Amino acid sequence: MKSRFAPSPTGYLHIGGARTALFAWVWAKKNTGKFVLRIEDTDRERSTQASVDAILDGMSWLGLAHDEGPFYQTDRFDRYKEIIQQLLNKDKAYYCECSKERLQILRDELTEKGEKAKYDGCCRDKKLSSGVVRFKNPLEGLVTFKDAVKGSISIGNKELDDLIIARSDGTPTYNLTVVVDDHDMKIDCVIRGDDHINNTPRQINLYQALNWSLPEFAHLPMILGSDGARLSKRHGAVSVMTYRDEGFLPEALLNYLVRLGWSYGDQEVFSLDEIVELFELKNINKAPASFNQEKLLWLNQEYIKVANIEHLIDQLAWHLKHQSVDVSGGPKFEMVVEHLQERSKTLVEMTDGIKMFYQDFEQFDDKLAQKQFKDAQSIELLLTKLTALDEWLADNIKDQIKQVCDELNIGFGKIGQPFRLALSGNGNAGNIDIVAQLVGRKRTLARLQMALDYISKSSD
Repeated sequence: MKSRFAPSPTGYLHIGGARTALFAWVWAKKNTGKFVLRIEDTDRERSTQASVDAILDGMSWLGLAHDEGPFYQTDRFDRYKEIIQQLLNKDKAYYCECSKERLQILRDELTEKGEKAKYDGCCRDKKLSSGVVRFKNPLEGLVTFKDAVKGSISIGNKELDDLIIARSDGTPTYNLTVVVDDHDMKIDCVIRGDDHINNTPRQINLYQALNWSLPEFAHLPMILGSDGARLSKRHGAVSVMTYRDEGFLPEALLNYLVRLGWSYGDQEVFSLDEIVELFELKNINKAPASFNQEKLLWLNQEYIKVANIEHLIDQLAWHLKHQSVDVSGGPKFEMVVEHLQERSKTLVEMTDGIKMFYQDFEQFDDKLAQKQFKDAQSIELLLTKLTALDEWLADNIKDQIKQVCDELNIGFGKIGQPFRLALSGNGNAGNIDIVAQLVGRKRTLARLQMALDYISKSSD
């Protein structure tokens, strides 16, 4: 059993394409079959190598490994020409020399009458030998097929026109190449967006003209923004790799994508193995799905909380390099990552949190410093007590903070908040005793002194 993902390399791999790839990949795994990656690059004007690379990078980051491919349609032109000639020889196709001007006039006239704009078959029986090649679509009858998602669909052949299967320069068009490829590659299930559903009856007629068996079809509902409008960049319709850059885990994004149109009871969080086990095409919703960035962010945090530390470190590598964070001189990195797990929504946020353990800062957040650095006495006493500590451990640091509170008869917040700001520079720190242990004695004492210097300068 085989499924396929067949993107056009005219842009990046976006959310809709990634969901299609995921569903096709899961279907193949569910059926212990093979997942084929095919690059549909016959649009030479718009196809770019950069887009091919973006697609391959996106698939690799998501972990959707293909079993066959990637195949490129531009490598198969001889095969398409062979099939086009076969259709011509069997009188299932013909040459057409209608000018663009004539076709535009025809479209305008039909539109003005309120009729569907389609080709009128002008050259169908002229026996021409040049021009574009059109497929002889049947004139009567119905095309009926059962879509795995949408159910039974029928369309009259009178609604379809004689589609172009080869341009005047001999290059094949989409509807021809996709049929030939899916047949040759033995694709059993064609899973794609429902923007392709109007092409399906035309493609079925091509299959039948060539006496080829039909695959199963499954057309996925479109993805809308949270406001109900078609998904755009403002909703999150950006490159999949943008989500990598923004600190999302690939497994969190995959979990979110599979829930855009598919469900299993009220369960929200699925491992990839669970998705493969539970997935059924029949459980895909017919209605459009709604993309919610906040829900994705929540899911990402849930994944970070329970992630294996080594996996998080592996995923953090790109972010550390991108932000030039060197973690070689400081506390054990695994301990820092483990500490930040509970409080990080994204890997970008985690990377920002990592910095205070390995990098010194030159100044505090001034607005917070003016608010928190008011009592030099408590900070000075804490500095004295911490300097005298024999063992630099979180429990010992916590005891010294408590002693400062007791001796000065102040609440924890009066020293805890200034200490948190002193340690981090921006007030973003977790348990300050654990943070101080990880930051280390030298850096902690230096930052407390830096806080005292700030108070001294402010009072001058």
